[in-house]
Amino acid sequence: MSDRSVPLFWRKSKQMYNLIGSECITCGTRYFPGRRICPQCRKEGQMHEFKFSGKGQVVTYSVVRDAPEGYELEVPYIVAIVQLEEGPRLTTPITYCDLDEIFIGMPVEACFRKLREAGDHGIIIYGYKFRPIKGAKPN
Repeated sequence: MSDRSVPLFWRKSKQMYNLIGSECITCGTRYFPGRRICPQCRKEGQMHEFKFSGKGQVVTYSVVRDAPEGYELEVPYIVAIVQLEEGPRLTTPITYCDLDEIFIGMPVEACFRKLREAGDHGIIIYGYKFRPIKGAKPN
């Protein structure tokens, strides 16, 4: 993929910028990322696009101290599994949160942030991360 086509690729990815998945009209199950066929209903299911609220809570998390290539300057950082209010779970970085502040059950919301730079020209790739909802306290 050339450096010129990188921004076009990411602009076309609705789920990266808008948390858009799918919902089965037949059974009501929601998926992120979206699916063309509902695993519950199979061919009887009818899928349509669904935009998630971007709110959820931390199910579990890990602190990354030895980062993969390209993320070395970000360590330590938090990666969590977040369950969205609408059901699906996703793996996501947590931002604007000190390592000693995160907790299981923490209410979080999606925010649009820089993910990394790509290619020799430093093309910036954006997407979602999650941040704590202000005023959230442990149970």
